[in-house]
Amino acid sequence: MPGSARQRTTHRPRSLLLAATVGLVVTTAPPAQAGASDVIVLPDAGSAEGIARGGDDTFYAGDLFAGDIFRGDLEDRTAELFIDAPAGRQAVGMTVDRRHDLLFVAGGFTGQAYVYDLDSGATVATYQFSPPSPADATPPTTVINDVTLTEDGAWFTDSRRGVLFFVPVDHSGEPGDFRTLTLEGPAADTSGVFNLNGIATTRHGSTLIVAHSTLGKLFTVDPTTGESAEIADVSVPAVDGIVVRGRHVWAVQNTNQVTELRLSEDRTTGSVVDVITDDAFQTPSTAIRFDDHLAVVNAKFDTGFPPTADQYEVVIVDD
Repeated sequence: MPGSARQRTTHRPRSLLLAATVGLVVTTAPPAQAGASDVIVLPDAGSAEGIARGGDDTFYAGDLFAGDIFRGDLEDRTAELFIDAPAGRQAVGMTVDRRHDLLFVAGGFTGQAYVYDLDSGATVATYQFSPPSPADATPPTTVINDVTLTEDGAWFTDSRRGVLFFVPVDHSGEPGDFRTLTLEGPAADTSGVFNLNGIATTRHGSTLIVAHSTLGKLFTVDPTTGESAEIADVSVPAVDGIVVRGRHVWAVQNTNQVTELRLSEDRTTGSVVDVITDDAFQTPSTAIRFDDHLAVVNAKFDTGFPPTADQYEVVIVDD
């Protein structure tokens, strides 16, 4: 059903921190360990989670609990602060609309999402999908976790509810009012603390693929009806963000690995192609693909939640 109208103000929700721990799942199959690779440091970041590919060698990454956005260069292996977000924002998953130079960012426990102008860094729109999760709520009541782009707009997940949120974008690049899609079938499971997480779209946007952290599974979702189905023969415990290219999926797992999968033509089953590990991985959360590489974000949730590491970085590995 239709959601509330977008906000055009620089709304400042109060800061939200979740006093909880993240349990890591121990994998049973020991993958071969790769050597440490290049890293791109996010300067002065206090946390990290999401990443998005821009044009050419540009990428964007976020400070999870501050909401700030960094802009970096994949070739030069550098990054700098791009958007100093208003107080109270968070930055989880993100994606770039290259046609309209927009950056869509999931707002985590705030229940919000943000759209930024990639030329100026200005806020284009703010959405309140769900009431913000109270700071002392364990488990949280809402986690707007990830976002993917189709030809018509952006789809967001909520890790606490069996729904997706859709923000349409018209031909001139104007974001419209959001709507909520209630999921049916196995992807609607909310039995865990973090349920729906990563989201991606197939080439023509006719099917969405979502990752379920608690179940360690991937599902297809019909964006029209909300019907979901399990992609059989796929087990990805503690899955977070996903990258989809054709029939290939790279599932980033908080267990310090990325599992590459190949899906059947009808996307009903999948098989493991490779398991990627690296000495530099420290609770990776999500990734982007460029050339023959992955740029993987180190969220470092193993240091606590909120994390307490001295440095946050993007790890570059071969895919």
